Amino acid sequence: QVQLVESGGGLVQPGGSLRLSCAASGGAFGNYAIYWYRQAPGKQREWVAHITINSYTNYVEAVKGRFTISRDNAKNTAYLEMNRLKPEDTAIYYCNAQMVNLNYWGQGTQVTVSS
Repeated sequence: QVQLVESGGGLVQPGGSLRLSCAASGGAFGNYAIYWYRQAPGKQREWVAHITINSYTNYVEAVKGRFTISRDNAKNTAYLEMNRLKPEDTAIYYCNAQMVNLNYWGQGTQVTVSS
C-alpha cells in the first residue's frame, strides 16, 4: 500500500508561484505513474497533469506553459511547479499514484490565489 502526502500549498498573489510536493511511502514509487488533480469549490475534481514512469508528461490546456510536473524517484517524491498563478487555479490539489489496477490518493493541499 502506497501512502501519499502532499505539501507546499498556501496563499499566493496572482502571478506568483508555488511548488507542490507529493511524498510517497510504502511502495515502489518508480513503478507508478503520478497524477495531479484539483478540485475547486462547487466543481468536480479535474486532472491537471501527469508523469509516466518514463517521465513523459502531459497537462490540461489551462495550465500548459505555467505548470511543470516532475519526479525524483530517489526521493520517492513528485512535484508540481506552478508559475504565473491565476485566481482560477484556486483549489485543493491532490496527488494520485497509479499502476495497473492500483490507485492511491493523498489527502490534498489547499492552493489559494488571491490579492
